[in-house]
Amino acid sequence: MEEEFVAFATARSGQLYRSAYFLTGGDSHLSEDLVQDTLGQMYAHWHRLHRPSWAGRIDNPAGYAQTVLVRAYLTHQRRRSSSERPSQALPELAEDGPDSALRLALVEALAQLPPRDRAVVVLRYWEDRSVEETAAIVKDSSAAVRTRCSRALAKLRGLLGGDLAELVAR
Repeated sequence: MEEEFVAFATARSGQLYRSAYFLTGGDSHLSEDLVQDTLGQMYAHWHRLHRPSWAGRIDNPAGYAQTVLVRAYLTHQRRRSSSERPSQALPELAEDGPDSALRLALVEALAQLPPRDRAVVVLRYWEDRSVEETAAIVKDSSAAVRTRCSRALAKLRGLLGGDLAELVAR
């Protein structure tokens, strides 16, 4: 059973990290912590894969891991210390190509959204989840998810404005 978990963790950790990176607004250290917390919780519940369905079996480990990741992120955001940042200045970065500039602009814009709005946008548009799946993960109604999406996308459009067309055209 441990070999199964190691194979799962190896296969999914990259996708979990990318999702965490977007959720955290580009904080790579927090993203790594969230992925580690997620994999730790997955390991603790890994035996549930082999239970009967009526006893709480995990039918979709990848989906369960994504749910655990988003909930870990939202829990972190509720803590008082979640707004602490060690430094505002970024270290020197490698030369940016057009794709890097677009990604950085998107990450910066996502970082300005409230945590729940950011989670909804990442789940709906990065993870390509349905409204119902997103609502279940963030423990909200479908109508609230649609409203959050609409408002968050409007805010992103306002933040990115004409810069987005310029970045994509490069």
